Amino acid sequence: MKCGVVNRKSQILSLSFFARPILMGVTVAKNIVYFDLETQKSADEVGGWGNISKMGMSVGVTYSTASNEYRIYGESHVNQLITELQRADLVVGFNNLRFDYEVLHGYTAFDLTQVPTLDMLVVLSEKLGHRLSLDSIATATFEVEKTAEGLQAIRWFKEGKLVEIAEYCCYDVKITRLVHEYGQRQKQLHYFNRFNKKLTVPVSW
Repeated sequence: MKCGVVNRKSQILSLSFFARPILMGVTVAKNIVYFDLETQKSADEVGGWGNISKMGMSVGVTYSTASNEYRIYGESHVNQLITELQRADLVVGFNNLRFDYEVLHGYTAFDLTQVPTLDMLVVLSEKLGHRLSLDSIATATFEVEKTAEGLQAIRWFKEGKLVEIAEYCCYDVKITRLVHEYGQRQKQLHYFNRFNKKLTVPVSW
C-alpha cells in the first residue's frame, strides 16, 4: 500500500495522501492520529539530548482513522500539524512523548503532553524494564524492517531531499499503526532482544 505520490517540484510538503486503512477486524469509533516526525539537526548539533526542542522539524507525517488519510507537513506548516494533534481523540506514536513532542515544543507554547496520547515505547519500557526499538518489533511481528534511520533523514535534509524524508517518515507511521492495531487484536507483540531471540510481551491498549 503506497502512501501516495509526492510532487517533486514542490518545496512545501503539505500534501494529503489517501489510503485504505488495514483494520482487519478492529472497529475504530474515534479519531486516532498516528504520528511521527524527522528533524533537521542531530542531538550533537544542538548541544545534547537536553535540547531536543532546538532540533527543528524537517517533515512530520500523520495518519487519521477518521479521514483514512495521510498528511505530510513541512516546517512551514508545523502549526497545522500541531492543530491536528490537538484535535485528535488519541495520538499514537513511538517515543513521541520524549522526542517528537519535544521537537514541536520548539514551535509552540502549548504543552502537547496534555493531548490524549499513547506512547507505545513508554508502555513497553514500563513492562519490560528496558527500551525497545520500533524496528525490533516490526521485524519480529511482521518480518519487515525500517527503510532508513534518523541520522540518514538528517543527511537527506541537508541535501534538500525532502521527498525521501517524507517517504521514510510515512513508512514509519504505517509501521506504528500496524503495531498498534496488532496489539489491539492480539493483546501481545513480538520483538527481538539484544541476543536476537524472539520474545513476546503482552499489551492491553
